[in-house]
Order: sequence, then C-alpha cells, then structure tokens
Amino acid sequence: MIINWKGWKIYKCFFWYIHHLKTVSYSYFCTMMNKNRHNTGSLSAIIPLVTVIVTIVAYSCASIGRPEGGPVDETPPLFTGSTPAANSIENTRKKIILEFNEFIKLENVNEKVVISPPQIQQPEIKPNGKRITVNILDTLKKNTTYTIDFADAISDNNEGNPLGHFTFAFSTGNTIDTMAVSGTVLNASDLEPVKGMLVGLHANLADSVFTSLPFERVSRTDSRGRFTVKGIAPGTYRLYGLKDADQNYAFTQKSEAIAFHDSLIVPRFEERMRQDTMWKDSLTIDTIIERKYTHFLPDQLLLRSFTEDYYSQYLIKSERLIPHKFSLYFAEKADTLPLIKGINFDEKDAFMVEKSLNNDTIHYWIKDSLTYRRDTLMLAVSYLYTDTLDKLTPRTDTLKLAIRKTERNNTSLSRKKKDNKEETPPLPTVFLNMNAQVPSPMDVYNYITLLFDEPLDSCNVSAMRIRHKVDTLWENVPLKFERDSIGLRKYYVYCDWVPKEEYEFETDSLAFTAIYGLHTNKMKKSFKVRSLDDYGAIYFNVTGANMPAFVELLDKRDKVIQKVPVIDNKADFNYLNPGTYCARLIEDANGNGVWDTGNYAEKRHPEKVYYYPQMLELKSLWELEQDWNAQAIPPDKQKQDELKKQKPDEDKKKKTKIQ
Repeated sequence: MIINWKGWKIYKCFFWYIHHLKTVSYSYFCTMMNKNRHNTGSLSAIIPLVTVIVTIVAYSCASIGRPEGGPVDETPPLFTGSTPAANSIENTRKKIILEFNEFIKLENVNEKVVISPPQIQQPEIKPNGKRITVNILDTLKKNTTYTIDFADAISDNNEGNPLGHFTFAFSTGNTIDTMAVSGTVLNASDLEPVKGMLVGLHANLADSVFTSLPFERVSRTDSRGRFTVKGIAPGTYRLYGLKDADQNYAFTQKSEAIAFHDSLIVPRFEERMRQDTMWKDSLTIDTIIERKYTHFLPDQLLLRSFTEDYYSQYLIKSERLIPHKFSLYFAEKADTLPLIKGINFDEKDAFMVEKSLNNDTIHYWIKDSLTYRRDTLMLAVSYLYTDTLDKLTPRTDTLKLAIRKTERNNTSLSRKKKDNKEETPPLPTVFLNMNAQVPSPMDVYNYITLLFDEPLDSCNVSAMRIRHKVDTLWENVPLKFERDSIGLRKYYVYCDWVPKEEYEFETDSLAFTAIYGLHTNKMKKSFKVRSLDDYGAIYFNVTGANMPAFVELLDKRDKVIQKVPVIDNKADFNYLNPGTYCARLIEDANGNGVWDTGNYAEKRHPEKVYYYPQMLELKSLWELEQDWNAQAIPPDKQKQDELKKQKPDEDKKKKTKIQ
C-alpha cells in the first residue's frame, strides 16, 4: 500500500487541533449562547469566527516546510576523521573512508580529483551520506606518499558550500613527504589560462622520460590555470604540462598540448609570519595575532602551453562542380603543390592554378575547351601524405572527375533548344561577374578590391578611371592596379585619397575579359573619403622584449585589428577608429611575421607573447603614447579579464537556508 505521508500528517494534525479546540470552543460558544439567548445577531457573528479559526489551524498543519528567511549557511563541510588516519604512515589499505560532519556531495570527480602518484587504473570514488569511499585499484607502491587532491569537488548537500583545497595524504613508508610547488599554465599564443591540464614532475631528468613514462607526481590546473603539485620528496625535478588525451600520463600523441620548464625544480620551504585580525564588530579591531606558517617554494612557476606543428596530411576530397574547373582539398597545409598527370588528356599547359595561402585548397581552371568538354576527366595526383608512422610519404591517387549531373542536364537542355529554332528565345548578353568592393565612406588608407568569377585573360587599364570632384568638375587622378599575390581572381586599385573629398570609380564595358571569353559590363560607383578628424592614433614605446618583434592591435574581443613591426623600439598605429583597444607583442625569433609554436624534441619553446596590461580608450583626434615594458608585469597578470575567454569558475551560489 502506498501512503501519502504529507496528506496523512495534515489529516492527523487537523483532527488533533479540532479535538483540542472542541473544549475551548464549546465553552466559549455556550457562554455566548447563554448571554445572547435571545440575540440572533450575536449568534451569526460567532459562526464566521469559528470558521476562521478552523481554517487557520488547517493551513498551519498543511505548511509542514521550514519557514522562509534566516541566516545564510556559508559553512563548508568539516572533515572529522578517516580510515586510515590522515597523514598516516606504513599504510597498506587500498580502501579509504573519509568522514564529514554533514551530508556531502561530489561534483565533477573525473575533472577535479587528482591522485598522486597517478593511477593508470582509475580508482572508485563514491559519496554516501556523510562519508566518501575511495577504492584504489592500482597496486600501492612501497615507500611512497599518496595524495588525493579533491580541489573544490566536495560540498555540503544542502547549500553547496565547497570544501576548497582539501587534500588527503598517507604514506606506504615510514615517512610522509610534504613538499609542494605551484604555478600557472597559460596558452602560449594568447596567454589564456589553461583549465584541466595535467602538471607533473619527473625525478628522472632525462628528456625521453616525458615521452615514455608516466609522471611521478601530478596535479591539474583550475579555471585560472593555477596548479599545486603536493606530496613531493626533497630532490631535483623536471616540470611538464600535458593535455593527456590517452590518459597514460606521458606525451605520446603529437596532437596533445604540452608545456615544459627549462630550469630544474628544487622544492623547498621557509617559515613565514602572517597576521590574523580579531574584530569586536564590523568597524573595531579587537586583536591582531601573528602566526607562523610554512610556505612552499617555488610558487610562481610559469608554463606556456602549445601544440606542436604536427598534422596528418591526406586528400580530403576532389570535385568538379562546373565543366571547366576541378578542385582538390587537403587536410593540412603543404610546402609544394601536388603533381597532376592527365590520363585521358594532356596536362601540359592545361590549367591556370589558383591556390590558397597554405596550399591546402587548389582550384584548376581548365583552359582547353576539348578537355573541359569531356564528361569525365581521369588524372593521377601525386602528393605527400602522412603514413601510419606519422611520416610524410609520397602517394599517388587516381581520380575520375565527372561533371555534376545538374550541369550535364543543363548542357543537354540547351542543345535541344538550339536544335529547335522555334523554341529558342533570344539569349540576353552574359557578362563576366565582377564584385567591386568600394567602401563608402572610404578610409584614407584603404583601397578598392575587385573579385572576378573567372580568371582574367586581359585587362584594359585605360578603360578604368578614378575621378576626383573639384568644385563642380570631375578630374581623373592617377591609380595603381595590381593582382593579389595569392588570389588568382583578386585585384586591387590604389589611389592617394584626399580626406573629406568625393570620388567616382568607373569601368567601361570590355575593361576585363576572362579566359573563357566573357567580359565585364560597365560600372560606376561614387564614394566619399573620411575626414582626418574621424581618427585617433596609438604609439607604443617598447622595451623588455627581444627583437625582432611585432605588435598586434586588438579590439575588446581579442580580435586583431592591425599588425605592425617594432622598429627602433616603436610600434605606431595610425588612422584608428574611436574605440577600446588592447595590444599583444610577439617576439618574432625567426622574423617571418607570424607567431610560431614550439617543438619538444628540438627543445624549442613557442615564441613569447606579451599583452599590454591595460585597455586603451581612444577618441577622435586623440594621440595616445604608451611606454610598454613587456617584463614589468608577470605574464599571468597581463591579459585583462574582459579579454579572456577562459573565465574563472563562478563562486557557487549561496541559497538562503530554510529553517
């Protein structure tokens, strides 16, 4: 039988109150009746009173929850004992029971709880009421200190108050190690805090240990990138960071993010004093007590996390969406283009090749009409691909590239219409599509961009004009026409603009002709150049960084706006729109103008990055000159919180305790 306990309690409570109310109500009722035997109005007044009393009693019985309000419970659970005892020695138990003073819960055990030395077979960790049971499944090592770092995974069951930085330790030997080292892990390219990265120590100082053996002591970074490795024995160590994809506590996959510290780590400690303040009330100090405590060093270690420039190269796909063009898509960038060998056509001088910046996307525009009219093109593609040993190896694929079915149907339909003269309507002139990107208003430093649907065969620059409005007349001004260094179909038109003036950009028909015979139609666009009063400027005087270097100006979303090299310790940004800016400096060790990652085998760190530690508010006509010492502030304090994508975990919300 199912019992509704809430309803049963209300039922019992109601009749208990009715039973005890009978005597008082009956006595009061009789008295009133005797006094008002002949007064019917008084009797009618009594009946509602009794009804109200009964209703209030019933409602009070139904409200069995605790009343709202009361002080907020902000006290975390209290550790009261364990089996074995905390910091015990010569322990052989693999089952550990932790006791607390109230009901507790565990959150994100796999992410937050870390055991040292690391366990290949993950232990079982289960909460139950006021206790936590830990079953260690790996064999316990002799003469070893074990630490179970719960971070803030433990909290009370009702209010969620976390028991932060709780670590349980024991030793299988006759001593227990208590040393600790601390620091921060930042993403090397943008100084973002790295959350959830393993940080480990090796007493074996050989370089190969990081790639072959699991860590001896380990920790995991929190949302601020902070870590503390505990339970360390005196000695000398190497420090590493690892995003451990395969959970073997070693750098065995090239895709894993890593970090390594150049200097040897020697844990130590020193006695320090701190002041504890006792308050009489919120404004009056009662007593200041000095207390001695042990502080472990080093505590400001910095690791810069990076992923090696590793990739798995292969041909993702090939396609022929239109008859006169086919495309190859590769998984990664390449130093060279693939070699094409025609099987049912002659590949010599057959294409115009359009490649991406990294050679990972390549379009082949077929010039010969006899070739692109074939329904299927057969070709051999030779390139370097990554084999099972992660080495680049020559490979040749044979491809059959057929015209898409829709293209074939369109071709057949057009042929049928041509055969039937009565059904063939007059065809409109088809022009080569040209996308003219002419900003309006035009920035004083900007230019016009022309993008064509097909590669060009010829350009008539004399059929292209820029006119400047002087008073009421339009005057031709000099222009410069250039093709993009990478894009086959992209061109630029440059001109020395006069601020606040009006211009026209105009092209005649037949100004541009594509390799398949189409030409552009005439076009005209008008625009105005912005005033110099619209802009501001920021000038950095850079010190504390190795040269060569460059500075990237960033918006408040950490997006790059401009990039300039540091010349004579100066980085100048002109013609800036009003807004909020920050800046990032990159030590460009190889001088290639981009940030480069590191390589562990070569013991090469990623190129160092620094952030200007303030957000800069720029207004029109302002010129801000900033002195920037890249070493003045520790790297983990440089990047502004509003720029960070990895935000610190929010404090758990405190609920009002219901009593």
